[in-house]
Order: sequence, then structure tokens, then C-alpha cells
Amino acid sequence: MQAIFKRDFGAYFTSAIGYVYISSYILVLNLYFYLVNILGASMSLAGIFSFMLLVMMFVTPILTMRVFSEDFKQKTDQLLLTAPVTSTAIVLGKFFSSLAVFGCLLALTILWPIALYIFGGFNLDEVVGNYIGIISIGAAYISIGVFVSAMTENQVIAAIGSLAIFIALYILEIVALFFYASGVLPTFIMRIFMFISIFGRYSDITRGLLALDTIVFFVSVCAFFLFLTTRVIEKRRKG
Repeated sequence: MQAIFKRDFGAYFTSAIGYVYISSYILVLNLYFYLVNILGASMSLAGIFSFMLLVMMFVTPILTMRVFSEDFKQKTDQLLLTAPVTSTAIVLGKFFSSLAVFGCLLALTILWPIALYIFGGFNLDEVVGNYIGIISIGAAYISIGVFVSAMTENQVIAAIGSLAIFIALYILEIVALFFYASGVLPTFIMRIFMFISIFGRYSDITRGLLALDTIVFFVSVCAFFLFLTTRVIEKRRKG
């Protein structure tokens, strides 16, 4: 797993993907921070983290679209699939390499609370809660993106597929609330939608409600999609 992690993590920065992902993400977010927090004299980072969540839907597919698709297209997957490592190690190595790139991005955002501290201070609980929320959803998104990438050798299709899932998850709660308010949706179905709502749980974390079931939920999402990805890789190995 370690060798795969190093190979894939390095590949992000020997090609344009890693630089495009981080630079596009950080450029948009820093502009938002400048307009809202610097020019607007706001000491709260809640707004920028919520905005980051929206940007994440469109940028994460860029990060994950090549994870398996590129190997499939260039036929280098045969070397990977015949390597003396388990399918689980292959999937985890690729997942953690993408997560590490996401971590590099988050490391650059540490400048935000530092800047607010210099200008007057910030709410530590709010900042910690939002970082935990962003990391949790980032890991969940990446696990989904890795799974979609394992389903096709076309990077564009992988990116579009991931984006479609992210948008569906985003509007799930909005649509559910609309139909529930209209009296069309039964209460038990509404509760199911709210239970699987990634964004609803993110909202709880940002308010300081870091419950055990929320942590278990995000870990379960990652485990579920990584398991599915492992099954896809095992099938390719047997095929």
C-alpha cells in the first residue's frame, strides 16, 4: 500500500492534476475570504467553509477522475493488478494518496484563522468543527470518486459521474424538505433522507454537535464505497 500511495501521490504533482486542483480551489476560496472576511470585516469562517463545501462538489471530480481510469486507459493496470499486493491495499493506497492531496489543500487554509487571529480573533470551536466537517465530507467524496473512477477507463465520464452523485446528494435534502412540507412525503421516508444526508450531518458538526453516530456515518460511507471499489478491482483481477 505504501508503494502505491507514494506512486500516486507523486503522480499528482508530476502532472497538471494536482496543481490544477489545488490552485483552482485555493484561488476561488481566497477570493471569497478576501471579499467576506477582509473587506467585510467578518471574524467568522462559517461562510467560507460552507462555500468550500459547494466548490468541493465541482473540484473533487478533478482529483479523483484519474485514480483508476488513467491506469485502465494506459493499460498500466495490468502491472498493478498482478503486483503481489491485495486489492484492498491497492484501493487504500490510491484513496489515501488522493486524501493526502486534499490535506495539502487544507494545510494552505490554515492561513485564514491565523489572519483572523492577527486582526482580532476567531471562534476556535467553530474553526475546529468546520475543519472536522470538511475533512469528513472530503474523505466521503473522495471514496465515492475513487469508486466511480474504478468503473470506467474514461476520465471525463468518471468526473461527470462523480459530479452527478455529489449534486444528487446535495439536492436530496432540499427536495425531501420540499415534498415533506407539501405533505407528499411520509415522515418515515423523510427521516431516512435526513439520516443519509451528508450536508445535514455537516451542519451538525459546524454547530459543535460532534456525535459518535456522525463520525460512524462518515466512516461507514468511506468504508462502503472503498469496499465496492475493492470488489470491482478483484473482479478485474479474476477477469
